Amino acid sequence: MAKEKQSEGKQEVPKIDEQTQQKIQEIQILEQNMQGLLMQKQAFQLELNETENALSEISATKEDVFKLIGQIMIKTDKKKLEQELTKKKELLTLRLNSIEKQEKEFSEHLEELRKEIMKSIK
Repeated sequence: MAKEKQSEGKQEVPKIDEQTQQKIQEIQILEQNMQGLLMQKQAFQLELNETENALSEISATKEDVFKLIGQIMIKTDKKKLEQELTKKKELLTLRLNSIEKQEKEFSEHLEELRKEIMKSIK
């Protein structure tokens, strides 16, 4: 009788086969990679915003423009600086698009693995 009461209170934990365990590990690795990807994305978005703000300020000013190199500010050609910042903006946009594509692929793969795991556990 005591054994019956003990087993009534416990839920049976489904046994997980080796293939499912590997999928769970793969999910953990993908989630870690996704975390790193999101940190990169955030850094690139911040840099892109700063670049866009700098371009906006340069186009609005009629005065001399300066470029920060290390700890020194150097007077520079406005057109040349606009070109540099425009190229930087394009590069950052490309990188962000690439990261977003990777992020989408990771998300889809994670979702697929989760569904497979849920099927095998049931």
